[in-house]
Amino acid sequence: MSAVKTIKVGNEDAQTRVDRWFKRHYPGLAFSRVNKLLRTGQVRVDGKRAKANQRLEPGQEIRVPPLPDDAAQPDAAARPADTPDPAWVRALQEAVIHCDDWVLALNKPPGIATQGGTHVRTSVDGISDALRFGAAARPRLVHRLDKDTSGVLLLGRSAEAANRLTAAFRSQDTQKIYWALTAGVPEPRAGRIERPLGKRKRGGGEKMGETPDGKPAVTAYRVVATPRRDVAWVALSPLTGRTHQLRAHLALAGTPILGDGKYGGRAAFPADPGVRGLHLHARRIALPHPDDGTTLRITAGLPGHMAETFDRLGLDVAQGEDADPLAP
Repeated sequence: MSAVKTIKVGNEDAQTRVDRWFKRHYPGLAFSRVNKLLRTGQVRVDGKRAKANQRLEPGQEIRVPPLPDDAAQPDAAARPADTPDPAWVRALQEAVIHCDDWVLALNKPPGIATQGGTHVRTSVDGISDALRFGAAARPRLVHRLDKDTSGVLLLGRSAEAANRLTAAFRSQDTQKIYWALTAGVPEPRAGRIERPLGKRKRGGGEKMGETPDGKPAVTAYRVVATPRRDVAWVALSPLTGRTHQLRAHLALAGTPILGDGKYGGRAAFPADPGVRGLHLHARRIALPHPDDGTTLRITAGLPGHMAETFDRLGLDVAQGEDADPLAP
């Protein structure tokens, strides 16, 4: 076992979550072990108990408790999971919709997780080294999308870029618009869903629901079109960033997203045998560019399964381009 260490956070680790910092510097340490060390208060940042999702700042000092001597070495059992899937590497390289010296934007396909974790063998973060495109460092994620959600995903091409993009997300200088097809039509046809969300106490993994101790969650929405009495095209803007927020809010409103069996059950599959896959797409992001502050707007085309459903329902994407959930 190693001795207790105090390590100063470098610029390259700015805004990194504590649990991700351990994965980067101690890849041989199991995720469950990291969580236990954090839960029992053995990891401290500037003398205070650290949390897994705490973001680090350059110059902070991390107390690292005694660890196995091989903790800093890659875990042999984990290597297959860390080997990028060539098909996904090609898919993500082809999914680039914007690239400059500061920002890389992907139109993330459904079916790939944003970050690694328990039972996650392939993720955008795990493949990001293949997305350098000549940069000195691999790009860094600044936000997340659910595994089965498609659309705009931003990465910073340097630590400084990632820090500035993260600051824009935290200060709510970022506008995000999602498109969804729902089973049922939300009423009223425009408004806000304000329901606190927390992890469900029983089963469901990360399934979220309205709980007494839930955190405030607000979603603005606007119905764009109703191609059928039991289906609506809805534009959404999450004003808070809770896990599975849009999926949980729409299910709580009685209009689950098409194909979302986790939150909508059978109700998410109306009488249409052609529905397949989650019909939720991060359509557009607008935020200050990290270089000069000018507004950067990025739009992502629909994934194949949603484009097929739009075509089958006779929906024209141009009809939704000006649909703003935040408009009065």
